[in-house]
Amino acid sequence: MAALDLFGRRWSLRVLWELRHEPLGFRLLQQRCDGMSSSVLRQRLTELQEARLAERLSDGSYALTALGQDAHQALRPLTEWSRRWAAELELGP
Repeated sequence: MAALDLFGRRWSLRVLWELRHEPLGFRLLQQRCDGMSSSVLRQRLTELQEARLAERLSDGSYALTALGQDAHQALRPLTEWSRRWAAELELGP
């Protein structure tokens, strides 16, 4: 349940999503997250680091850890479903 609590917090999944391919600096990550407030982004990054899903690299950028990559892989079926769902919504009744 702790994972669901973490993933259920606003922006947590978005931060994981944005870090899925490459490390990102704070400002670029904030831009990719539609300009979320810096205080919220810092909080989410702290939570993800405490959960060992993300880490801050020596250059100051943020990246997913091996556990974070595992979490991303675990969420892939949800991503696939959401694409089908969005397509169905566009088709209408």
